[in-house]
Amino acid sequence: MKGTRASSRYAKSLLDQSLEKGELEKVQIDVLLILKTIKENRDFSAMLRSPVIKTEKKKEILELIFSKTITPITNAFLQLIATQKREEFLELICEEFVRKYKNHKHILTAVITTASGLDEEMRKKVYELVRKQLNSEVELVEKVNKDLIGGFILRVGDKQNDTSILGKLRQLERTFKENTLN
Repeated sequence: MKGTRASSRYAKSLLDQSLEKGELEKVQIDVLLILKTIKENRDFSAMLRSPVIKTEKKKEILELIFSKTITPITNAFLQLIATQKREEFLELICEEFVRKYKNHKHILTAVITTASGLDEEMRKKVYELVRKQLNSEVELVEKVNKDLIGGFILRVGDKQNDTSILGKLRQLERTFKENTLN
C-alpha cells in the first residue's frame, strides 16, 4: 500500500519524540482526536488528499482546527507532515502511531462480537477474564452481529474462540456434509 513505509517512519518519529518529552499519553489522545476527525469528516479527509489545495492552505486549516486542543509536539508534527507534503498519509500515520503506542504499552486488542451487545457487568467480567488470561493490558472492542443468535466470538490477535449459536450450526453443517449417510 502506498505510503505505509513513510507512515511507519513518521509514526515512530512522533512516538520517539513524545517519549523523549514525557508526553506520550497526551500525544496519544491528540492522535486519537485527529484520527476521529479524519474518519468522521469526509470533506476534511478529501482536503488532506487533494493535490489542488496548496500546502500553505492545508497548514492553515490544520492549525485552525487543532492548535487550541492538541499539544505543541503534535501541532508541530502536523505542520511538519504538511510541509513534507505527506498530509494525504495522515490517517495512515495516526493508525500506525496507535499500533506503535499499544505495542510500546503492551496493550492487546480483544474483539468480542455478540448478538445483542454486553451490559456493563458482563463487559467488566469479560475484560477481567481476558486480562488475566493474557497477563496483559487489554483494549476490549465490542461488535454486534445479530446473525450470531446467541453466544459470542472472542478474537485476540490471530486466535479466535467461537461459542456462538451460528458457529455451532456451521460446525454441525460441516459435520453432516462430511458424514453423509449412504
